[in-house]
Amino acid sequence: MIRDIVVVSLIAIGTFFLTVGTIGLLRLPNVYNRMHATSKPTTLGTAAVFLAGFVHFGPGNVGLTALIGIVFLFLTVPTGSHMIARAAERIGIPFLGSVTWPDETQVVREPPDGADERPEDD
Repeated sequence: MIRDIVVVSLIAIGTFFLTVGTIGLLRLPNVYNRMHATSKPTTLGTAAVFLAGFVHFGPGNVGLTALIGIVFLFLTVPTGSHMIARAAERIGIPFLGSVTWPDETQVVREPPDGADERPEDD
Protein backbone atom coordinates (compact mmCIF):
# COMPACT_ATOMS: atom_id res chain seq x y z
CA MET A 1 0.00 0.00 0.00
CA ILE A 2 2.74 2.50 0.95
CA ARG A 3 4.80 1.47 -2.06
CA ASP A 4 1.86 2.19 -4.37
CA ILE A 5 1.42 5.64 -2.83
CA VAL A 6 5.12 6.38 -3.31
CA VAL A 7 4.98 5.21 -6.95
CA VAL A 8 1.90 7.31 -7.71
CA SER A 9 3.48 10.33 -5.98
CA LEU A 10 6.71 10.00 -7.95
CA ILE A 11 4.82 9.66 -11.22
CA ALA A 12 2.71 12.74 -10.36
CA ILE A 13 5.85 14.73 -9.53
CA GLY A 14 7.52 13.54 -12.73
CA THR A 15 4.48 14.44 -14.81
CA PHE A 16 4.38 17.91 -13.26
CA PHE A 17 8.03 18.63 -14.05
CA LEU A 18 7.75 17.20 -17.57
CA THR A 19 4.69 19.37 -18.20
CA VAL A 20 6.49 22.48 -16.92
CA GLY A 21 9.44 21.71 -19.20
CA THR A 22 7.17 21.23 -22.20
CA ILE A 23 5.33 24.49 -21.54
CA GLY A 24 8.68 26.26 -21.19
CA LEU A 25 9.84 24.81 -24.49
CA LEU A 26 6.74 26.12 -26.22
CA ARG A 27 6.52 29.52 -24.53
CA LEU A 28 10.07 30.81 -24.06
CA PRO A 29 11.57 33.12 -26.71
CA ASN A 30 15.04 31.85 -27.62
CA VAL A 31 17.34 28.85 -27.62
CA TYR A 32 19.02 29.71 -24.31
CA ASN A 33 15.78 29.98 -22.38
CA ARG A 34 14.32 26.92 -24.06
CA MET A 35 17.44 24.93 -23.29
CA HIS A 36 17.13 25.84 -19.62
CA ALA A 37 13.43 24.95 -19.60
CA THR A 38 14.04 21.56 -21.15
CA SER A 39 17.15 20.57 -19.23
CA LYS A 40 16.28 21.34 -15.61
CA PRO A 41 12.61 20.38 -15.14
CA THR A 42 12.59 17.50 -17.58
CA THR A 43 15.66 15.99 -15.94
CA LEU A 44 13.90 16.06 -12.57
CA GLY A 45 10.67 14.78 -14.10
CA THR A 46 12.30 11.91 -15.94
CA ALA A 47 14.39 11.02 -12.90
CA ALA A 48 11.21 10.91 -10.79
CA VAL A 49 9.55 8.56 -13.29
CA PHE A 50 12.66 6.35 -13.36
CA LEU A 51 12.68 6.34 -9.57
CA ALA A 52 9.02 5.31 -9.57
CA GLY A 53 9.99 2.38 -11.78
CA PHE A 54 12.72 1.43 -9.34
CA VAL A 55 10.34 1.57 -6.37
CA HIS A 56 7.71 -0.44 -8.24
CA PHE A 57 9.97 -3.17 -9.66
CA GLY A 58 12.55 -3.33 -6.89
CA PRO A 59 16.31 -3.74 -7.15
CA GLY A 60 16.10 -6.55 -9.74
CA ASN A 61 16.71 -6.31 -13.48
CA VAL A 62 14.11 -3.65 -14.33
CA GLY A 63 14.78 -1.63 -11.18
CA LEU A 64 18.50 -1.63 -11.88
CA THR A 65 17.79 -0.43 -15.41
CA ALA A 66 15.84 2.49 -13.93
CA LEU A 67 18.78 3.47 -11.71
CA ILE A 68 21.18 3.24 -14.65
CA GLY A 69 18.77 5.45 -16.61
CA ILE A 70 18.95 8.09 -13.87
CA VAL A 71 22.75 8.03 -13.89
CA PHE A 72 22.83 8.24 -17.69
CA LEU A 73 20.37 11.15 -17.58
CA PHE A 74 22.43 13.13 -15.08
CA LEU A 75 25.59 12.56 -17.13
CA THR A 76 24.23 13.42 -20.57
CA VAL A 77 21.74 16.27 -20.08
CA PRO A 78 24.23 18.86 -18.73
CA THR A 79 26.69 17.98 -21.49
CA GLY A 80 24.04 18.27 -24.18
CA SER A 81 22.77 21.58 -22.82
CA HIS A 82 26.28 22.98 -22.70
CA MET A 83 26.96 21.94 -26.27
CA ILE A 84 23.68 23.47 -27.50
CA ALA A 85 24.49 26.78 -25.76
CA ARG A 86 28.02 26.77 -27.12
CA ALA A 87 26.82 26.08 -30.68
CA ALA A 88 24.18 28.81 -30.42
CA GLU A 89 26.78 31.30 -29.23
CA ARG A 90 29.19 30.36 -32.00
CA ILE A 91 26.63 30.87 -34.75
CA GLY A 92 25.75 34.25 -33.28
CA ILE A 93 22.37 33.85 -31.61
CA PRO A 94 22.14 36.81 -29.22
CA PHE A 95 20.98 36.79 -25.62
CA LEU A 96 17.87 38.76 -24.74
CA GLY A 97 17.97 41.49 -22.15
CA SER A 98 21.07 42.60 -20.28
CA VAL A 99 22.86 39.24 -20.26
CA THR A 100 26.11 39.22 -22.26
CA TRP A 101 28.93 36.85 -23.01
CA PRO A 102 32.32 37.46 -21.39
CA ASP A 103 34.65 40.03 -22.91
CA GLU A 104 35.97 38.62 -26.20
CA THR A 105 39.53 39.68 -25.38
CA GLN A 106 39.46 37.39 -22.34
CA VAL A 107 38.07 34.35 -24.19
CA VAL A 108 40.65 31.89 -25.49
CA ARG A 109 39.46 30.08 -28.59
CA GLU A 110 41.02 27.09 -30.24
CA PRO A 111 41.74 27.46 -33.96
CA PRO A 112 39.49 25.40 -36.29
CA ASP A 113 40.79 22.01 -37.37
CA GLY A 114 43.51 22.31 -39.97
CA ALA A 115 44.12 25.99 -39.27
CA ASP A 116 47.38 27.38 -38.02
CA GLU A 117 47.72 29.47 -34.89
CA ARG A 118 46.09 32.88 -34.72
CA PRO A 119 47.57 35.36 -37.18
CA GLU A 120 50.13 37.60 -35.59
CA ASP A 121 49.39 41.29 -35.29
CA ASP A 122 51.80 43.58 -37.18
